[in-house]
Amino acid sequence: MDKNTATQLPAPGLPAPGLPAPGLSTTGLFDHCLTDEGLAWLWALLDSGRYEVRAPEEAALLCFAWLVRAGETGAAAALVEEIRPFAGEVRFAPHPADQPVPGADDVHVRTVGEVAAALARRGPRPGIEAQHEALTVWRPFEDELLDHWLRAGAATGQDTGEGAGQDTGEGAALLARYRRLAAAHTRCTKHLDPKSNPAVLRRALEERVAGRELTPRLAGLLRHAVASMVARRGRPGSPEHTRLRRDQARQADRPAHHDLAALVLRRLAPLDASRGLADVGPLIGPVTAEEAGESGLPAGTVVPASVRAAVTAARSAPLDTLLEHGLIPSAEVLGEVAEQLVAAHTARGYADASLRTLMAATYRARRGRRYPLWWTPEHHERITGLPWVRAVAPWAADPVEQARSTLRMLGEACVRAFPGAGLPNLPVRALSGLARLAEVPVPFAAEPLADPYGGTADPAALAAARTAAGLLRGTVYERYHGIDYAAVRGLTDAQDGAGFARLCAERAGRAGVTGLPGRTGPLPVSDAAVVEQARILTTSNLATLVVHAGVTPRGGWDGAARGAFAAATGPAATGKSTACAWRQLLFHLALCDADEQARVLAWIEAEAARLPARAAARIAERLAGLRLAAAAVR
Repeated sequence: MDKNTATQLPAPGLPAPGLPAPGLSTTGLFDHCLTDEGLAWLWALLDSGRYEVRAPEEAALLCFAWLVRAGETGAAAALVEEIRPFAGEVRFAPHPADQPVPGADDVHVRTVGEVAAALARRGPRPGIEAQHEALTVWRPFEDELLDHWLRAGAATGQDTGEGAGQDTGEGAALLARYRRLAAAHTRCTKHLDPKSNPAVLRRALEERVAGRELTPRLAGLLRHAVASMVARRGRPGSPEHTRLRRDQARQADRPAHHDLAALVLRRLAPLDASRGLADVGPLIGPVTAEEAGESGLPAGTVVPASVRAAVTAARSAPLDTLLEHGLIPSAEVLGEVAEQLVAAHTARGYADASLRTLMAATYRARRGRRYPLWWTPEHHERITGLPWVRAVAPWAADPVEQARSTLRMLGEACVRAFPGAGLPNLPVRALSGLARLAEVPVPFAAEPLADPYGGTADPAALAAARTAAGLLRGTVYERYHGIDYAAVRGLTDAQDGAGFARLCAERAGRAGVTGLPGRTGPLPVSDAAVVEQARILTTSNLATLVVHAGVTPRGGWDGAARGAFAAATGPAATGKSTACAWRQLLFHLALCDADEQARVLAWIEAEAARLPARAAARIAERLAGLRLAAAAVR
């Protein structure tokens, strides 16, 4: 068969050539894909990207098709023979899709399914519903009630209730309607407040309809209520009153947010729930004329910002694009997409564009709990050990070098995007798995950094501290924190972390304090001061990233230092986040050369002089310590 036959792709939404007949068994589907028509279908999917790989095995026949097109017919035949015995039990073919599979570099924070679940939970908001009821039910009734008393002369004091029993028909009808409204509309309860002006008008009307004379106090309250309502909104029917009620009616006619969320949910329904969204625009656009006819929502109504933000969280794009648009707002969220980043970056090692996209889809695919949540060497071995992945392995980069490249990419993204934040456990776990694949000799330390029962440090924390000692000795970081790096480097693995834990406790002023019943020594890891000293000595894994992964932020260490200072002094900074950002600032500053360091220090002084008093006070002591440390290393 001519390998170029399948390059003539169908228009989106049309079936690809050789599309299998519906209802085929897994064996029938397997056999069909080995025919000329089946190969044409698989090649069309490879070129268009319009397929889904919901489980890794569904990539097998696409790998077969790629091998055939590459002229590797021997490898393709060997793959078929290896997997054929399982064709009756396992689906080895992909699922066709209307939208292309995400590109090899694309990641997303939320899937379509997660966004849909969040929108489905959006029901009516009690406060909004109460406001709508007030505008559409109670305000018009209050206007009728006020108009009744104005016509009766209550505003001038002419009606004191002495005419009780006269013209009670209209008043009785108003009270009867109030009772019906109160029974049917229970969201807004302001009308039940006995001190409110409308309540005074109703109570006076009840007395009049009952034929009783108003007491002087109630008559005075009535005159005051009528005058206040007129002064506030104008007389019913006046231009100012009419304008106010027209604006309120327009506000009340706006569709509720949960109704617009339901509309967007219907737009999402046909899409693959396991993917992100390459284009969110059509999903968050205004209500169309067709949708208006189906839903009753006014055409052109804008989808509210909260719904747009929920959908945009599923945008699928390269990491830098998501960071630029604020869709990854924190290091923790970056950790949530770390697995996708690893899959995407690993797929970059394949020579052919269609194969890169296919391998990215294969690495991303998971079914149920078959694979662990986080990227691990075990997960990697499962994927690379699959027959179809082995078959295309000759077109992949060296796995160790690729893992090292991916490790640098993820570490650089953490430092560059969030220079004032430490490394939370989520990205640390991904980095740790990559480090083993990359054969990095030093592990990454995840918190807690010590055994909460034995009071000894994690060996990874000790290794990170010794790495930092080799990198930062004689720098502003060492001077500022007063670290004896010779003592740190003198600690050995044979001490099993006890010496490191003791050092952290001593630096925190906790030496000799009872940590566990019947024992003296380092406090448990719940002691915040001891934990902070462990973070200082380990640099929250930053030194490990620099020394063993070769990480350098794209904007340079001076740019990272400026970013950390901004994080330490920003309006959202807290005591805890400021301490973390300042620690990061010192690390970044320590890696600047002399000229860069001088420029950054001058910039910090200028920025500090412009800070609001509260922010300046929060960093005053730290800034003084930085000046002394910087002077000591010159």
